[in-house]
Amino acid sequence: MLPIPVCSYIKAQVFWQAAGLETEPFFYYICRCFYPQKNKIVFEVITMKKKSELQNTEQESANSSKSVPLKIKTDQFPIVGIGASAGGLEALEQFFVNTPADSGMAFVVIQHLDPNHKGIMRELLQRITEMQVFTAIDRMKIKPDCVYIIPPNKSMSILNGALHLFDPVETRGLRLPVDFFFRSLADDRNEQSIGIILSGMGSDGSMGLRAIKGKSGMVLVQDPASAKFDSMPRSAMDAVQVDIIAPATELPAKLIAALKMPVRVNARQELEKDTSALEKIIILLRLQTGNDFSQYKKNTVYRRIERRMGIHQIDRIASYVRYLQENPAEVEILFKELLIGVTSFFRDTAVWEHLRNIVIPAMVERLPIGYVIRVWIPGCSTGEEAYSLAMAFKEATEKTNLNKNIILQIFATDLDSAAIEKARKGIYPANIVADVSSAQLTRFFVKADEQYRVNAPIREMVVFAPQNVTKDPPFTKLDILSCRNLLIYLDADLQKKILALFHYSLNQQGILILGSAETNGSQTDLFSVIDSKLRIYQRSGSLKADDMFEFPNSFSHPRPGLPGNSKPAKVTENLQSLTDQLLLQQFSPASVLITSQGDLLYITGSTGKYLEPAAGKANMNIFAMAREGLRSELPNVFRKAMQNFEKVYLHNIRIEGEGRTWLTDVTIQQIEKPLQLNGKILIVFNDMPDIVPAASKPGKGKVHHIALQAELELELQSVKELLQSTREEMQTSQEELKSTNEELQSTNEELQSTNEELTTSKEEMQSLNEELH
Repeated sequence: MLPIPVCSYIKAQVFWQAAGLETEPFFYYICRCFYPQKNKIVFEVITMKKKSELQNTEQESANSSKSVPLKIKTDQFPIVGIGASAGGLEALEQFFVNTPADSGMAFVVIQHLDPNHKGIMRELLQRITEMQVFTAIDRMKIKPDCVYIIPPNKSMSILNGALHLFDPVETRGLRLPVDFFFRSLADDRNEQSIGIILSGMGSDGSMGLRAIKGKSGMVLVQDPASAKFDSMPRSAMDAVQVDIIAPATELPAKLIAALKMPVRVNARQELEKDTSALEKIIILLRLQTGNDFSQYKKNTVYRRIERRMGIHQIDRIASYVRYLQENPAEVEILFKELLIGVTSFFRDTAVWEHLRNIVIPAMVERLPIGYVIRVWIPGCSTGEEAYSLAMAFKEATEKTNLNKNIILQIFATDLDSAAIEKARKGIYPANIVADVSSAQLTRFFVKADEQYRVNAPIREMVVFAPQNVTKDPPFTKLDILSCRNLLIYLDADLQKKILALFHYSLNQQGILILGSAETNGSQTDLFSVIDSKLRIYQRSGSLKADDMFEFPNSFSHPRPGLPGNSKPAKVTENLQSLTDQLLLQQFSPASVLITSQGDLLYITGSTGKYLEPAAGKANMNIFAMAREGLRSELPNVFRKAMQNFEKVYLHNIRIEGEGRTWLTDVTIQQIEKPLQLNGKILIVFNDMPDIVPAASKPGKGKVHHIALQAELELELQSVKELLQSTREEMQTSQEELKSTNEELQSTNEELQSTNEELTTSKEEMQSLNEELH
């Protein structure tokens, strides 16, 4: 005879199966034992729901003329990945309470779970949603209108709409299950992938959202102000351009509304037909951002515009053009969307292994000692690829053991100024551990709180700058050029021009690295293949006459020295220009134009009497080139001239050189106008009558002594002025040092205060961590 509770449990299971539902867990058995009346009501409600599903289906077909439901083809329904930490239960409940049971979407919840405790998330969520909630098992096929929960101590991926479970590689420390699933979701569902980040600690999910964005998927984030823990939402907002930011209670409605729009209105067909509206959008982008997207691939532009229209519930392209005109912020968001800044450290590991083990060692071996390898990375986004190349170079050169003192100089550029600012800082979230090995983290990064910063030696190898590769001048004399996942967004004509530009920029035998989805296209005669699978090429061949010379803006003019250039226009010379040249060459005083640091920019006339090249390495600085006599006087008057735009004079400066002595007047002035020369310094030399040695004029001893005395008095006066100026500068420096010391003391006090606040915050976090455990 079975005990009564067990009998009740068996009856409950039989009743449940009779209702056409799957056998439910022990949770419902407990409800049956202790809350029989309530459980009976639950059974009745669910049974009624199950019976009414057929009626709902019939009603949907009957009401199809009244409203269009969000139902998509069975194999094309959206799959929504939801990332949250262990403290995100409240946000998940708020989300699913407001999610209708017939949304047509499937939801996969990825949480940070304790690997040593059995999860009850399925039971908790089943109480608040009418959708079926499952704990994922290996190879489980995903169905719409269902919720799937990651089990504890597992990593989960998706392939062809089926879930696959993995034992986590990390035995301890930081695990990134959200990033792991989001990346596979992006690869599996492409533009139908949707990623949502809810309340949570850390930065897990931000790299995965980048992958979803790169596939034209949708990204939603809980408003940090409404999140109990805002670290994950804020990290996601820093990583990508988020489509929708809202409280967890509002996210389902906004998501459904955004997905309904493309079904209700075929926006793509309207975009393709209304070319005028598309051109207007491109004009608005060019006016506000200065960048021309007319030669971007149309499908890429269409997808981004379509997505923004769906988010704002705009069903006509003409209405969206109007919305852009009235909302400049939307133009900026669309611009960010079109840039598609998808990147990560050591992306496509096979490429980096080939560079580290074959390409870089071979290059270093054939280069001379002390050579500077020049690298250009256009479209660098937030800098991960540039730093990856610097780290790979360090590792590769150490393996060669050649000790050639080869230097790597990387120029990394991007259209997005905000991305360039992030790249310059070199600060990345903790989830880069998924792409960077522990040895590389230890060697090339400095950990601060929950972030990693690229160390100084690696940062010094990279120069970041904003640049538009289609109109700004390129970097030249390059040994390596890495342009990955940029060309795929450009049309064929622009790809051809840029590849020709890359050929022009590279040295002979220079290396070109393209993305996994890119090739050198029709320009096969310009590059030979090193590895076709990894998209690594080498410069070869020569440019044709029409390869580069129709480039927009700055590239629209023929380049000098290349074949096919048109004949240069004849210079029209007149009497005035010839006279000006004659006056400058024969009658104007010798002068030099220099920078505020003393570097020579332009020389007029013969300056050999006043300047001479210094011995050793070439140095075109006036302080190094000034002859004896001028060298001691020049720094003092130079500092005076830098204080304002008035002229400063040096009279009767005795300059010695080549066995002779000259007396010279020197005029120094900082230039105010024209603006192109503002801040530059002009130095003009005027010769005085030569000093004749005493031995050449016998009987004139007394006159000579008088002249010598006058010269010495003049020199003494000059020394006194120099001494007075030095004293004034010393006093000024002392005052500045005192002020700096006070600022440092104030900063030290602020740092101490900040340190105390951080200590307090750390203690609070430890207390909170203990409470969470």
